[in-house]
Amino acid sequence: MTDAEKIKKNSDGSLNVPDQPIIPFIEGDGIGPDIWRATRLVIDAAVEKTYAGKRKISWLELPVGEKGYEKTGNYLPQEALDAIEANVVAIKGPLTTPIGKGIRSLNVAIRQKLDLYACVRPVRYIETVPSPMKHPEKINMVVFRENTEDLYAGIEWASGSDEANSVADFLKTKMGVDLPPAAGIGIKPISPANTKRLVASAIVHALENGFPSVTLMHKGNIMKFTEGAFAQWGYQVARERFADRTVTEAQLYDQYDGKVPSGRVVIKDRIADMLFQQVLLRPDEYSVIATPNLNGDYISDALAAQVGGLGMAPGANIGDACAVFEATHGTAPKYTGLDKVNPGSLILSGAMMLDYMGWKEAGTAVRDAVQAAIKKRRVTYDLARQIEGAQEVKCSEFAAAIVAQMK
Repeated sequence: MTDAEKIKKNSDGSLNVPDQPIIPFIEGDGIGPDIWRATRLVIDAAVEKTYAGKRKISWLELPVGEKGYEKTGNYLPQEALDAIEANVVAIKGPLTTPIGKGIRSLNVAIRQKLDLYACVRPVRYIETVPSPMKHPEKINMVVFRENTEDLYAGIEWASGSDEANSVADFLKTKMGVDLPPAAGIGIKPISPANTKRLVASAIVHALENGFPSVTLMHKGNIMKFTEGAFAQWGYQVARERFADRTVTEAQLYDQYDGKVPSGRVVIKDRIADMLFQQVLLRPDEYSVIATPNLNGDYISDALAAQVGGLGMAPGANIGDACAVFEATHGTAPKYTGLDKVNPGSLILSGAMMLDYMGWKEAGTAVRDAVQAAIKKRRVTYDLARQIEGAQEVKCSEFAAAIVAQMK
């Protein structure tokens, strides 16, 4: 086995991954240590089984969150951000947002400081997991949510504050806009450059992974110059960069008699409220969804509910320089240290990470083993209470059951 090395980015954006890459991890707060131990066990087992010792991950812990504050007096040390950027790929458990400590959200701060502009959330049904849908097996979607702007940019002022009053006065005197008295005010920026890079990454994902369409989700019928512009810029980047590999929905019927030309991805758009209906009523018509920040937050959690909840929902935040894979749920502090909570979200995020590294055989091994373990019905409490005939096991025991399916 060679000595551990950093993953490097090639000039074309691809990764140069050594056989023993250094991968930083953030354990997380609350249930973070429990689900991280389970996840590490599964990922290491999948890599060992798949590559028979020729490849191995060298893990590097980063103190962030409560552990970061205890060790450094800072919930998000700059050294941790530097280590993620230097090593290109990282994975993290859930983090508590400190109350009254000046940071709006640790998770949002990591995304913004590292310019991780694409929140990528694949949603696919795992057999035997309880679902409220009649046909959850029809759901196979990936949400690309813009991470850095929209209302989540955090540009807002409290009701009655000097700042809010100043903005309200400017809007009235300079723009002719009257606001209700003492209104809290937020700004919703959506820009062409950030929209185009997000939509381009969604199109690349669809092309590389065999998805038939990219749907631009927006509320442009009302917010014409922000969300409406998002859709326009999405179509524009498809024309500019992928003209020979994409076709719009209008072109599909006007020029191709409704038949998709070989090797092309269909680009279409849907109003946000209408898409919420469509993913319930006709889920098999949608695959990759590209959306502004707030819509993406809503639709990704709604889709996760359709296939069984956030406990089994993986996610990643990806930028041009680096990527962070993470659990999509919170810290569940009442379960801290109880070895109880489902580690599935972080485990499947680990499988996404392996795919991203080019170790797709190991990623597939993780997903196949998770599926096989759930079908055996030895699962954590959240699944056991819904699956008939299931045996409830601890978080660590569920991880061991997953590993057992690899042997």
